[in-house]
Amino acid sequence: METSSGDRKIQYRIKTNNLSYKLAPPYYVLSWLCWQEAIKNTSKYILKNVNCEAKPGEITAIAGPSGAGKTTLLEILAGMIVPSTVSGQVLVNDRPMNDTKFQKVSGYVTQDEALFPLLTVEETLMYSARLRLHGGLNKAEARVKELLKELGLDHVAGVRIGSESARGISGGEKRRVSIGVDLVHDPAVLLIDEPTSGLDSSSALHVVLLLKSMAKNQGKTIVLTIHQPGFRILELFDRVVLLSNGIVLHHGPLHLLEQRLTLAGHCIPRHVNVLEFAIDVTESLHGEFKDDIGKCDAEQEYVQVKISSILGNVAEKQIIYPNSTFKEVLILSQRFSYNIFRTKQLFAGRIIQTVLVGVLLGTIFMNANNDHPKRFKLPTQVGFFAISLAFLLSSTTEALPIFLQERRILMRETSRGAYRISSYIIANTIVFIPFLLTVAILFTTPVYWLVGLRRDVDGFLYFSLVVWVVVLMSNSFVACLSALVPNFIVGMPFTAGIMGSFFLFSGYFISKDDIPKYWLFMHYLSLFKYPFECFMINEFGGEKGKWRCLESFEGECFLYGEKFLMQLGLKESQKWSNLVVMLVFIFGYRFVCFLILWCRSYRSTA
Repeated sequence: METSSGDRKIQYRIKTNNLSYKLAPPYYVLSWLCWQEAIKNTSKYILKNVNCEAKPGEITAIAGPSGAGKTTLLEILAGMIVPSTVSGQVLVNDRPMNDTKFQKVSGYVTQDEALFPLLTVEETLMYSARLRLHGGLNKAEARVKELLKELGLDHVAGVRIGSESARGISGGEKRRVSIGVDLVHDPAVLLIDEPTSGLDSSSALHVVLLLKSMAKNQGKTIVLTIHQPGFRILELFDRVVLLSNGIVLHHGPLHLLEQRLTLAGHCIPRHVNVLEFAIDVTESLHGEFKDDIGKCDAEQEYVQVKISSILGNVAEKQIIYPNSTFKEVLILSQRFSYNIFRTKQLFAGRIIQTVLVGVLLGTIFMNANNDHPKRFKLPTQVGFFAISLAFLLSSTTEALPIFLQERRILMRETSRGAYRISSYIIANTIVFIPFLLTVAILFTTPVYWLVGLRRDVDGFLYFSLVVWVVVLMSNSFVACLSALVPNFIVGMPFTAGIMGSFFLFSGYFISKDDIPKYWLFMHYLSLFKYPFECFMINEFGGEKGKWRCLESFEGECFLYGEKFLMQLGLKESQKWSNLVVMLVFIFGYRFVCFLILWCRSYRSTA
């Protein structure tokens, strides 16, 4: 939802009343030990009766030692924490905060910079603007030009973001880009987690000066967390919320904190700033400021708030998206295409790998299909089909890191209502279709004719079609797993293990009749089974394969193609029904991927 010119003049004051948050017990209990751990977690508060306020035109800094609850408080203000685990109130202009509406007038910048390293600074801001703003491309371009100037990024507009392996813009510039991504819709409230983390003093000061200018000149309400600010940065804060163990020790201007420390008998060294000293002595301040620390709400009240929050959230979670589904798909497809084709090592590596493996398998199994009785070896050709499928289905796992990187950004963008998860799934699928078609053709062209498979155009086209569907099916499977696994380290062995299981139950090593009944379901779920059968039917079926001699002795043929397929329990009609099953797998895995991502997104914003 784009804010109108009238909405931009509205300023927002954020206030918390007796805000408490604790770790929610898990919704499932695997064992008695898990239940005991859940009981312990119910009494572990992260925030306790937090009362604070952030005003428009000011920078409010949330400070405190590690584990004080700074990021948790910021996430609650941003609507990123599940409301069902929070008690107390968050008020926006003295009215209870509606997560969906508040997210449209606010921006939330996380500490970890979820940016595409292969996009330029201007492209990064442009795609964010196109996804977050109404008004089309012209309005997005105007807003991006304005932002580049405001953020001081004009000189690096055409430079790629970069990563650890590929040099790009500096850390301070990258931080400003992250802020810019959430500024494209001109939010009245800006929430930033550790804006100076990992930056040198000069870059850190530049970032905070930028924020101070926005607060003062545009009337924005800015709330940020900070760990150890320098003297110059400290002077830019209008008010400070000092947290320790989830309890507010101070809330207000910095000079009042200094007075309280002095009255408490503390002497602040000249070389240490007030806030840094206060963070160092938070343990002693608990006793000094004990009158300001309230007691936590009763458990019964907490549960009542939890239930009402769940019901209220379900009713309120109706997001109005800036663009139509069709437009979202176009924008996301273009952005994803840039990321894929600019990953030169992956793109070129996959193309070279496909061609080399195709030529290698073609030369190894060359003339395996020669009809001369002394040279033709049926097991060799069947083995060729099996090894080809093993390569095709395992080689698409290189997309796993791409999907995992996309997922981080997807969760951030969809949680802010930028676009629908279904649009991302469709765009992702559309981009991979032509890329994987290229891969399929580059593999089948050399290998089909070198091996000497059924020498006609129909056979080649069908073989290429099956290969294309196979790599699409494998890609969909990897996309589904990438939505499920936490990271690449877990995803790789998990993917390899499942692919190995599919190969084992494909029917190549052990026939369906010999598989134990309790494992038979794996045979029908195997991604190897259906294309393997398609290859066999294409080669040994049809009119040409029906009376084709596969094995003979002393000039007498005792095994024809038709009989061989009958021994395997295969029919000519399965040539197309198996393709339909494979298409069902493709759509099925994509749909499951959508459900997993939707659940992740809903849980993060519910």
